[in-house]
Amino acid sequence: MKTLEEWLRALPIFAALDEGERELLVRQSLTRELQRGEVLALQGDVWPYLLLVGKGRIDAVKASSQGRSLLVTTLSAGELFWGPAFFQEGASLPASLEAHGRTRVHIWPRQAIEPLLLARASILWEMCCLMIQRMQRASTVVEELAFQPVAGRLARLLVAVSAGREEEAIPRSVTLDEIAARIGTTREVACRFLHRFAEEGLIDITRSEFVVHDQRRLEELARQVKG
Repeated sequence: MKTLEEWLRALPIFAALDEGERELLVRQSLTRELQRGEVLALQGDVWPYLLLVGKGRIDAVKASSQGRSLLVTTLSAGELFWGPAFFQEGASLPASLEAHGRTRVHIWPRQAIEPLLLARASILWEMCCLMIQRMQRASTVVEELAFQPVAGRLARLLVAVSAGREEEAIPRSVTLDEIAARIGTTREVACRFLHRFAEEGLIDITRSEFVVHDQRRLEELARQVKG
């Protein structure tokens, strides 16, 4: 597991910093240890911070007024995130930030980073490049939600989680609520489609594990798009 100083040396966004600047960032950082499900920041908060995931994962989860949740993205160790208020005064977070498991994060307020941004154009350039990558990722999520039916999105998730391990008992690492959030639907709809897949003989599923019986059919469903 990398230390904060090692992450600062490894990440392209901080590559131009000298030793003194990296040491200053280490001293200015706030390190937090989070447990699974613990919320770092809520959707709607004004959160003017830069975040580096040092260990574990952070989920960005967007909630609707109808009570549905959507997993927008997952930030793994070494990934950066900043709230809109980091650049735009008063802008609110579009999604909540939740720990996926035991997670360590390093946080800097805008005031600590702003002098470096003004002095080092390369940092701003790397942040812009990272933002483009995030926009492309978000475009893929929106496209799947708009053009792929729920059955296809669920099949895609099962294919990804099983990783080709047909007829092998696979421990369930996500709850039903997490499945629903990942495919952009409700808990009840996700449950209904899981039972339908089981009834059709594609999978067996219990509270603790599942088995994929028909990988080919799941892959076919995962490729389905709306006409």
